[in-house]
Amino acid sequence: MTREEKSAVIDQLTAQLEENNNIYFADISGLNALSTSNLRRACFKSNVKLEVVKNTLLAKAMEQSTKDFGDLASILKGNTSMMTADTSNVPAKVIKDFRKNSDKPILKGAFIFEAIYIGDNQLDDLTKIKSKEELLGDIISLLQSPAKNVISALQSSGGKLAGIVKTLSEREA
Repeated sequence: MTREEKSAVIDQLTAQLEENNNIYFADISGLNALSTSNLRRACFKSNVKLEVVKNTLLAKAMEQSTKDFGDLASILKGNTSMMTADTSNVPAKVIKDFRKNSDKPILKGAFIFEAIYIGDNQLDDLTKIKSKEELLGDIISLLQSPAKNVISALQSSGGKLAGIVKTLSEREA
């Protein structure tokens, strides 16, 4: 690979790092062709982009990026695949589901909205992260709950309230 080609790959990786807030790094070495194809298919179905990257080029892209990847450069040893997705927990779920039939891929680390996770032991925590849509749904249901309580209280005691209002209006007259 020439210097120009390496520079182009580094620029491309830097752009990917900048564009994505959910980036996972995994080791898929040791998977045979069929298993690798099945993993790629599972990623495609879940809208996860899977790409095998060179560690040295990825490390340089991390340096060039405006994001702070902290200690993630230390995990760039051996085979590294980069997984990106719009939803923060989807790559973790893909890895966990795939490992029901295999011992790979192994999670090396992840970068989720400036939070850094290092090590395969973080996989369960990453699957539990709620997506933006789930969080918005939780907030909306929390906001609706008090309003529903007020409306039901007004409806259940509506006859009483109307009687009180009528009595008060008759007193003033």
